[in-house]
Amino acid sequence: MGGPRRGRRAPGWLAVVPLLAFTAITFGLPALAMLNGAFTVKDQATGATSYSGENLSSSLQGAYLTALLGSVKLSAVSAAIATLFGLLLAQAVVTSRFRFLREAVLTASGVLANFGGVPLAFAFVATLGNSGVLTGRLGLKDAGFDLYSFWGLTLVYLYFLVPLMVLTITPALEGLRAQWREAAQNNGATHGQYWRHVALPVLTPSLLGGFVLLFGSAFAAYATAAAMVGSTVPLVTLQIADALSGNVLVGQENVALALSLDMVVVAGLVMAVYLPLQRRSSRWLA
Repeated sequence: MGGPRRGRRAPGWLAVVPLLAFTAITFGLPALAMLNGAFTVKDQATGATSYSGENLSSSLQGAYLTALLGSVKLSAVSAAIATLFGLLLAQAVVTSRFRFLREAVLTASGVLANFGGVPLAFAFVATLGNSGVLTGRLGLKDAGFDLYSFWGLTLVYLYFLVPLMVLTITPALEGLRAQWREAAQNNGATHGQYWRHVALPVLTPSLLGGFVLLFGSAFAAYATAAAMVGSTVPLVTLQIADALSGNVLVGQENVALALSLDMVVVAGLVMAVYLPLQRRSSRWLA
């Protein structure tokens, strides 16, 4: 007599079904609604709706295009500066002999990388605003410093982008093997030559991937800029908020959805660059 029959094991993909269903509901349905609204145009005379590319065309003209380019410029500049300073800070932490310092910096980076929105805007306004604590004491206003400008907003963005870069690049720096440095030194290479010919080429995919990640984070930021600069600095997220709140021309209500679609396209391009770079850096530093 044979033993009791064992039931067949459920296929492994069944365990992923709840996650896929949740993703489809929370991301898929809003994406479809956005895509449908971006191409929907309403006739004000008859009330009839039709599909057209008019909303997308409007989103790439005039003030909307200026806002989109402003967001790209702000994100690129702040990400580039944060990449440089984040690399220097992470290298100082990795090479430090004090373990407590390394753990403290990484812990603080994890906290500061997620500190944004209205609280961050309020902290900078209270410190470096027109009536801020340091503004008067250091004479920053007389020197021409303006927190409510492009460069002021860039400074605020660095507050959370630099820590994010530290968290991103630290594993790559720790992956640099000591044998590579020793081999370079044995062959007469200086410290600068080691970084120029060995370390930086290996770190390039990680650096570019970190830059792309910072760009996407800055590009999607909204609350900090809305609380600080309002419409002073043209940004696409602020234009979307104005459109959703009704501050648009009659018949252009769906332009906000078209602007959102523009942001999704930019984010898609960012991810298309980031993922291959991440895979390449993981192969080098494995």
